[in-house]
Amino acid sequence: MPLQNRVTPYGEIEAVPSRGTMLGNRGRLHNKQQELTRNWRTNNWLSCRLQFRGRQRQVMGPASYTELFFLDEATSLAAGHRPCSECRNADYLRFKRAWRNAYQLTELPDAQTVDQTLARDRLDPGRSCQIWHEQDKDGLPDGTMIQWRGSPWLVWGARVFRWTHDGYVNAAARDDLPQQATALTPQCIVRVLRSGYRPLVHETVVLVR
Repeated sequence: MPLQNRVTPYGEIEAVPSRGTMLGNRGRLHNKQQELTRNWRTNNWLSCRLQFRGRQRQVMGPASYTELFFLDEATSLAAGHRPCSECRNADYLRFKRAWRNAYQLTELPDAQTVDQTLARDRLDPGRSCQIWHEQDKDGLPDGTMIQWRGSPWLVWGARVFRWTHDGYVNAAARDDLPQQATALTPQCIVRVLRSGYRPLVHETVVLVR
């Protein structure tokens, strides 16, 4: 039976067989029976590489953080994760440069500033559910996830692609969206994407017709 460690664009953690292309971290969330007892422990939600310097891990080990998995980086960003500063240092610096531009800062933001802003934008503090927000469809940057027709969709170029755990399917034209689209990706990350940060997306994007 698969472990409950696969993250959706809604930030939910589900049990499915497929693993995805990226690793995630929200702290230790599981018990000795490898069951989730909470959805996060810290504010610094990270997205990491599956392989780094030959390190080997036991998934949901007895003294370990809970390894989460995403289809791709666009999924992790929608869920409110940011690049890890260790295993994805180059991406982390690109992300911070785009953040600096988005917020018109004179210096790169520190990790605490990014994490606190993400914590504010990704979850409703009263209900602990994902915050959705309206965006004009013409201004949506590539990499944004939206809610449409009851499913999450990735905005990529002139098209949108329906998200599944195994990849993207059912492409549609961006023009088919309502003028005001419901974004799942936190507002601060939408600003970062709009300022030039280009996330990694699953290979199925180029396969969908």
